[in-house]
Amino acid sequence: MHTYARAMLAVVLAGAIFAASPGGKAEYVGGTRPDIPEGCAGKIQAIDAQYFVFYSGKASLRVPYEKISMLEYGQKVDRRIGMAVVVSPLFMLSKKRAHFLTVSYTDEDGRGQALVFRVDKNAVRSILVSLEARTGLKVQYQDDEARRAGKG
Repeated sequence: MHTYARAMLAVVLAGAIFAASPGGKAEYVGGTRPDIPEGCAGKIQAIDAQYFVFYSGKASLRVPYEKISMLEYGQKVDRRIGMAVVVSPLFMLSKKRAHFLTVSYTDEDGRGQALVFRVDKNAVRSILVSLEARTGLKVQYQDDEARRAGKG
């Protein structure tokens, strides 16, 4: 029984570490980096000790935390009007929330850069907490609704 308890504890801890991983699916929606195509889907991570990372099959980048100057989080609400017309008026009541993270930083040439990502809703909170801890910056929230969503 003692061995079983240890095994269960290991499974629970592994699950907790995986669930709390400060990273997730993201899409680069715009910014100042011409080498990353808009709409590029990939993953962002804030678990590296020195770098905020975005990587996909088409592009990748690493930004030193010490070079990050601003973090902003907001939401956009899209009403699915087209779907309502085609399927049912009930879709008029549904909302789709998109979660956006903006990271401003100074590149190696001293120029200001900005990255805007649409982030998976299940990863937002852990990414924001990790970025605040690693950069020493406070996330700026676009509004009270974004603050509630970002802080849980």
